[in-house]
Amino acid sequence: MGRELEGKVAAITGAASGIGLATTEAMLAAGARVAMVDRDSAALTALRAKHGEAVIPVVLDLLDAKECAGLLPRVLEEAGQLDILHANAGIYVGGDLVDADTGAIDRMLNLNVNVVMKNVHDVLPHMIARGTGDIIVTSSLAAHFPTPWEPVYASSKWAVNCFVQTVRRQVFKHGIRVGSISPGPVISALLADWPAEKLQEAREAGSLLEAAEVANVVMFMLTRPRGMTIRDVVMLPTNFDL
Repeated sequence: MGRELEGKVAAITGAASGIGLATTEAMLAAGARVAMVDRDSAALTALRAKHGEAVIPVVLDLLDAKECAGLLPRVLEEAGQLDILHANAGIYVGGDLVDADTGAIDRMLNLNVNVVMKNVHDVLPHMIARGTGDIIVTSSLAAHFPTPWEPVYASSKWAVNCFVQTVRRQVFKHGIRVGSISPGPVISALLADWPAEKLQEAREAGSLLEAAEVANVVMFMLTRPRGMTIRDVVMLPTNFDL
């Protein structure tokens, strides 16, 4: 990969691990400076030491409304601009609805839906003023397939997809592209909540994605000519349906 994002500044939420980390590393390799937004201070410190000054650690608890509102000001203070927002942070709640903890449902919907909406809301005036920008939201295959073992999680991602598609239609006139990436199951900490038998079945079938594979598709979306928007990419392991 060349330096397609040279001079760009990106902010990635949930950047300390999984898809967020893989996307961070891909964008760094493409020449961007990356504001890594996460609540894991130790991980961000280590990643700054590993990758150097192109990493901007932004320690935030996005579930805290005041801290969440500080995302753009923190990025502008450090970098002066924001070209790309990858709203990636999320929580997984699976299993039968009757067994779900309602507090966990609240936290998941807040992070997976409300925080995404607030982050996008907060960066739009800056991008509109500059007449350009890219917003990518991490959705899920669950947004396109009514997975019976994750009704709460799937509902949050259906909401996200509606949000992406409607906001895109509001802001494309300002030179802003909005899209979502909808991967099938990715090897990450989120899978820790999967039923053990389901996870084992997926591993044995080869039906899991690597985070770096998702990051490659995010880079594809970002590097299309400005006249093209990739609104939604659904990606899944070839063996997913086995």
